[in-house]
Amino acid sequence: MEKPEAIQQFEHQSEEERKYDGESAEIDVNDEKRNKKFNRRLDLRILPLCCWVYLLNFLDRGNIGNSKVLNAETGDDLLQNTHMTADGYAITVTLFSIAYTLFEVPSNFVMKHYVRPSIWLGFLLFAWGALTIGFAGVKNYASVVVLRFFIGVAEAGFFPGIVYLITIWYRHDERAVRIALVIAFCNLAGAFGGAIAYGVGHINGAAGLEGFRWLFIIEGIITVLSAFLLWFFLPDYPARARWLSASEKQFAIDRLAERGGGYEQTHGSRREILATCFHPRMLCHYVAYIADVVPQGSFTFFTPTIVTGLGYTSIHAQLLTVPPWVVGFCVAITLSYSADHFNARGLHISLASLVGGIGWLTAGLLPHDAYVKRYGCLCLAAAGAFPAAPSMTNWVTCNTPSFLTIPLAIALHNSSAGLGQIIAQWIWRADEAGKGYPTGNFVCAGCSFFVAIIAAGLRVWYGRMNKKGERDAAGRERVWAY
Repeated sequence: MEKPEAIQQFEHQSEEERKYDGESAEIDVNDEKRNKKFNRRLDLRILPLCCWVYLLNFLDRGNIGNSKVLNAETGDDLLQNTHMTADGYAITVTLFSIAYTLFEVPSNFVMKHYVRPSIWLGFLLFAWGALTIGFAGVKNYASVVVLRFFIGVAEAGFFPGIVYLITIWYRHDERAVRIALVIAFCNLAGAFGGAIAYGVGHINGAAGLEGFRWLFIIEGIITVLSAFLLWFFLPDYPARARWLSASEKQFAIDRLAERGGGYEQTHGSRREILATCFHPRMLCHYVAYIADVVPQGSFTFFTPTIVTGLGYTSIHAQLLTVPPWVVGFCVAITLSYSADHFNARGLHISLASLVGGIGWLTAGLLPHDAYVKRYGCLCLAAAGAFPAAPSMTNWVTCNTPSFLTIPLAIALHNSSAGLGQIIAQWIWRADEAGKGYPTGNFVCAGCSFFVAIIAAGLRVWYGRMNKKGERDAAGRERVWAY
């Protein structure tokens, strides 16, 4: 197999050229000072772009939740304008999640083998941005369903694509905090989404358009324009990075070899693929993520509805969705850094999920009119699902049965999110608004406690695998992260 371009360039350099390049011939991939310096360069080039576009991803995913209740008092919300029922809304977001589930694996396959990350991710961003703008013209339920499904198709491959890009550049114990920074911006998206919707609610009727239409137009235009940032500035692979010297390119490749990561087009064997899809411990990861996404999806699609159910008007409910998302953002960054630093992902996931579960459970047990206390429980619940997600995602990248199937594992893991979102979309029943949505709260609590149990079990499992010296599906010696 042909060697990567970066290694070819390095091998053809003379000693004089290497010295001129500022690097010695001997490259120590375990030199932490050099790794930290290199990571700082990567962080400046990769993370701001990824965080920004993932914020847009969640803005465009969650704006349907804002539009559902925006200006409802004047009959100008999405539901009344398109004659959509509460069940119709649930079906709409369910179809979005089905598309999300079905197209994640094919999308990552395309990005790994055929189209480089900057081009593919930029295309996806442009596509769902254009479809979001098209949402401003919806007149009936059918048009909402069709547009929302295709937005799901476009958005499906975006987050697993970003995670795969992070595995191309970062070592196993450097990924979670980066993934957390990216995911944490969905918390900020929830905060910004509520704030934007609050502002847009006050221009309802401008130019003859309802507030929810302006919401889709504004957010869609920003998304379309941001696609050009990816096309022109997002790094793809070390071999294509003109800002790296040849020896730096080799360093970027070699430092990932021991624990998996980097760019690899080679297909995994049948055994490696089957183990990634069906091994019991991998299934535990996927099932746990389904459960974790139930409360995540509840925040994404129903936070304005939940807050409206606490006795606030639709416009003020948009603004009051902000604090829970901010809490989730702060906890996610702190927890993910700590999980990587102490190599204790299972423990951190369990603790966060327990805290979130207590928040949901307490909210369900309180009287429906205990508005302030239930709002506090919502903030507590925000410290659970979203903060656990980055470590759950990174845990999968660290422990795939084969290094060659990391993109497949990422896609399978994140496609589980679609199933969790489907559950979330049916547990917040409109006829329970006067009761404080007990079904939604109790289901989210049960899912959170379930995640805590699975994460604790996997931590013990990986500890035993390390003691036994278990190899991966390719027969390679591994140190399993727990």
